[in-house]
Amino acid sequence: MTATLTSRPRRSRSHGWKTALGTALTAVMLFPVYWMLNVSFTRDQAMRKSPPDLFPVRGTLDGYRRVVEEQLPYLATSLVIGLATVALTVALAAPAGYALAKLRPRGGGILSFVLLAAQMIPGIIMAMGFYAVYLSLGMLQSVPGLIIADSTLAVPFAVLIFTAFMSGLPRELIQAATMDGAGALRTFWSIVLPMSRNAVVTVSLFTFLWSWSDFIFASTLVSGGPHEPITLGIYHYIGNNNQEWNAIMATAVVASVPAAVILVLAQRYVAAGVTAGAVKD
Repeated sequence: MTATLTSRPRRSRSHGWKTALGTALTAVMLFPVYWMLNVSFTRDQAMRKSPPDLFPVRGTLDGYRRVVEEQLPYLATSLVIGLATVALTVALAAPAGYALAKLRPRGGGILSFVLLAAQMIPGIIMAMGFYAVYLSLGMLQSVPGLIIADSTLAVPFAVLIFTAFMSGLPRELIQAATMDGAGALRTFWSIVLPMSRNAVVTVSLFTFLWSWSDFIFASTLVSGGPHEPITLGIYHYIGNNNQEWNAIMATAVVASVPAAVILVLAQRYVAAGVTAGAVKD
C-alpha cells in the first residue's frame, strides 16, 4: 500500500514535466503563427521598430481591408483549383488503388515502385517539363493546366494510400459481391469505395493542402494570366523596393483559415486513413 502511494507522486511529477516540455515545444512551433497574426495587425510605421512589439500596439485592420478589396479573386481561384484537383486525384487514384490491392494485376509491384519513385522527383523539374508541354499545347496561363499539374503531385501518394487501405478490407466482401453477380466496377463503386471513406478523406485533405499552397507550378505555369491562385496574390505584394508585410501577413492569415478548418474537421479520418495497412491480422 505504501509503495503504491509513493509511486503516485512520482508518476504525477513525471507527467508534469512531460506536459510542461510538450507545452513549451508546442509554443515554440506555433510562435511563427502568432507572429504572423501580430504583424497582420501592425501598422507600417511600426514594422521596423527595434525591439518589435510582442503585441499589436495601436493595431490596424488595413491589411485585412486590402484582402477584401484585392485578394478575393485569388482566393476564389485557389478554391476552384483545390476542389478540382481533389476530384481529379480521387477519380484517378481510387480505382488504381483498388486494382493494386484486390485485383492484383500483372506488374503491380513494379507500378507501386514507380509511384514511390515518382514522389522523389523535384517539383521544379516537373514544372519545367509541364512548361515545355503546355507551351506547345497552348495551355499556359490556364486553370485546367494547373489542375492537371497539381494532381501529378498528389496521385502517386493517393494511390499508395488507397492501396494500403483497401488491402485491409475483408476479401469475403469482394467474394460475396462476385457471387451475387457484381462485376469489378460495381463492387468497387458500391462496396469498396463507401468502406474507404477514411482513405478518401485523407487523400482529399492532403491533395487540397498541396494544391492550395502550391507556388512552383503556379509561378511557372499561370503567372501573368487572368486567373492566379492566392500564393501568387501574396507574391504580388513583394517587390524589389517594397515589402508590404501588413498586407502579406493578413492575406496569409485569411488563406490559412480554410486549410486549418478542413484539417480540424478531418483529423480523425486522417489518422485512420494514414495508419491503414500498417498492422496485418
